Formats: sequence, C-alpha cells, structure tokens
Amino acid sequence: MTNTSENGGWRGMFAGFALALAVFGAVWFFIAAGGTKLGLWDWKIGFGKLAMGWGPKIVMAALAVSMLAIIISLIQAPRKRPFMLAGAALLVAGLSMGRLYATKENAKRLPPLHDVQTDWADPIMPTPALVSARAASGGYNAIEAAPVIEDGAKGNWPGMEGRLVSEVQEQAEFDPSRQKKEVSAPYPQLQTLVLPSVSFDMAYQAALDTVNDKGWTIVTAEPQDGRIEATDTTFWFEFKDDVMIRVLPDGETGSRVDVRSTSRVGLSDLGANAKRVKLFLEALEARIG
Repeated sequence: MTNTSENGGWRGMFAGFALALAVFGAVWFFIAAGGTKLGLWDWKIGFGKLAMGWGPKIVMAALAVSMLAIIISLIQAPRKRPFMLAGAALLVAGLSMGRLYATKENAKRLPPLHDVQTDWADPIMPTPALVSARAASGGYNAIEAAPVIEDGAKGNWPGMEGRLVSEVQEQAEFDPSRQKKEVSAPYPQLQTLVLPSVSFDMAYQAALDTVNDKGWTIVTAEPQDGRIEATDTTFWFEFKDDVMIRVLPDGETGSRVDVRSTSRVGLSDLGANAKRVKLFLEALEARIG
C-alpha cells in the first residue's frame, strides 16, 4: 500500500502515460522524416500526412492529456510523483506545440516565394532536361519567365495571389534603407555577380567546381552556353530544389554570373532558395578571389 501510495497508483500510471505520449509526439516528426529519408514512403506521406497532418493532432492530444494529468494529480490527496511526471509531460508537449506554432506563424510572416533569382529582367529558363527531371519526380511548380503568386496563397497570404514573383522578391529582400539591421534576413539582396577581371572560362569552371563542392546533382553542364543546372536535395524529407546558373562574358576580360533557384513543390520555401543563391555566390566569389 505504501509503495502504491508513493507512486500515486493509477494517477501515477496516467501521468506516466501522459509523459510517454508527449515524448512520442516530439519523436513523431523524426519518425516521419526518417521514414522519408530511408525510402519507406515519399515526402507526400512523410511531410504531408505524417508530419503536418498527424503531427499537430498528436501534440494537441498530448497537451490535453498532460493538463488532465496535472489536474488529477492535485485532487484527493495530491501525490508528488504523478505531479512531477505530469509537469514533465506538459513541458514536453508545450515545447512541441510552441515549435509548431512558431513555424506556422513564421511561414505566414514570410511571402509565398519558392522561385528566386538575381536578374528577373533577363530570367534564366530551364532546359528540357531539367523540365523532364522535375516532372519525373512529381514536381508541379512550373518555371516561368514572369511567374505570379498562385491562387493557393489566399488562405495564409491574402492579397498576395496574382502578384509578380519578381516584385514580391524585391520587397522581401533586406534593404538597409528600410530596415535597421539584418538579423539573418530570410531574403537577402540578390544581385548579379560581376567579375570584371575574371575571364568567362575561369568563371564558368569556378562555378562548376563550386556546384560540385556543394554536392549538388548536376543535370546539365553546357560550357558553350555558360549554363549549369543542378539539383539540391534536403536532408530529411528530400525536397528537391533546382539551381540554374548562367555565366556570360562581360566586356573584353570580365564575366558575370546569374543564379536562379526554384523548388519543385510547395508555395513557400521559408527563404531557403534565396539563402542558397546567396551562399553559392559567396562561395564562388571566395573561390575566385
């Protein structure tokens, strides 16, 4: 009887169940991502159904059960152990819910962009090889010369639908004249990289070497046109984003490099493509410099 009383009896068991459910809710997202990584299911199941579909429901259930366990542990001769277990469960579930809420609000705060580039006045367009690769993987985002925000953005981004992507990107980019300081700006300013003293051949080879260093899968490499197309695959859910690089001569001795990065699926990339372009150009400039 004493041991049962100290452990809280059925209340202790219920609190333990609440903690187990809370931990399971946190681990669930790794299960969804890990299964995708191992090829057990595709991203539509892993990300769409398991992570974003069932994940929030499990976390909400864990949060409700944890709160109930707290209440039960405090009524009719409160017990310390059930209360501590329920408190731990509430903490874990609360952190999971907070992370989900922050991610959702961050997605709403950022514009629904999944296609960015350095020069919308002269957009880089894909080769048939890249178009075929995107279609073969189930990529449904079209690559257009002057894309507009899709109607599907109405729900989370009212008023954005129908706007030119180029205009939205320009407004989203960090501008010191409009913003006081850059705090890991999701959309840094993207501009053509002009290399006045670097020949076309040298710039193209440096761009190709930079792509290889990043581990991207090369789709096309056409030095005669100054074109490189490559695919970057995310680690967990294996989302595929395509990078198009254009190297052109600039004057007698220089060259210029433009980059476009676009996701195969999804409305918003949370700034991933802009960050990819920025880091690529920085790596290329460092290699040449």
